[in-house]
Amino acid sequence: MAKTKTENFSDEVINLAEIAKALAHPARIKILQILTQNNSCITGELVELLPIAQSTVSQHLNELKKVGLIKGETDGPKTCYCVNNKNMEAVKNKFTKLFTSICKC
Repeated sequence: MAKTKTENFSDEVINLAEIAKALAHPARIKILQILTQNNSCITGELVELLPIAQSTVSQHLNELKKVGLIKGETDGPKTCYCVNNKNMEAVKNKFTKLFTSICKC
């Protein structure tokens, strides 16, 4: 049986790449900025603040949630999202470690 290409990398490297991929869209960066500024936000409010459709906002929220950068609580038909500060700090440390190891400036 053939190996997949990702099997050749550590879980830590794969996780960091998944996080980088989740951050690689301007709408997701903007969502994180909005959530940070407002401390929390309901999906409908995000749709009003972004130049994209509600279904697209939901897809971006799912990608951010999948890698643990945000968390959401469902309250009836609405979901309240906020930044997952604990995971965000861990991600910051991982990227700092990465850039420190590859940038000898």
